[in-house]
Amino acid sequence: MRWGDMDAYGHINNVQIVRMLEEARIAAFGPPRGAGLQGIEPPVSLFNDVPTGTLALVVDHKIRYVRTLEYRNVPAVVQVWIGAVKGASFDIHYLLQDPVTGEDCVKASSHLAFVDEATGRVQRLTQEQKDRMAPYRH
Repeated sequence: MRWGDMDAYGHINNVQIVRMLEEARIAAFGPPRGAGLQGIEPPVSLFNDVPTGTLALVVDHKIRYVRTLEYRNVPAVVQVWIGAVKGASFDIHYLLQDPVTGEDCVKASSHLAFVDEATGRVQRLTQEQKDRMAPYRH
């Protein structure tokens, strides 16, 4: 959480919550290939191991604000796991918690698909991609 993430009500703004979910997703599954410089390997190399010309795109987000997340000078806790895996798409789920009280603040999911950059067509998930996700499914 950053000081500037607060809104006029004194809690973390909903737009910043989506940014926090994105940061958690990238930390867990890697940045898209070619984005930024080399860093540490993510726990699951999913987005950074796609072939050149393949985009990992968010199809939609579902966000439920259970309670407000008040600013604290310590990082929020975000649990991330894989939900449904379909033929050409998959879900990532998040639970964002207050870092001091442990209370649930946000329950969310992102529906993603891999898309061919040249054609704009959705690509089917490979068995290797499904296997990488399997240990993180709930």
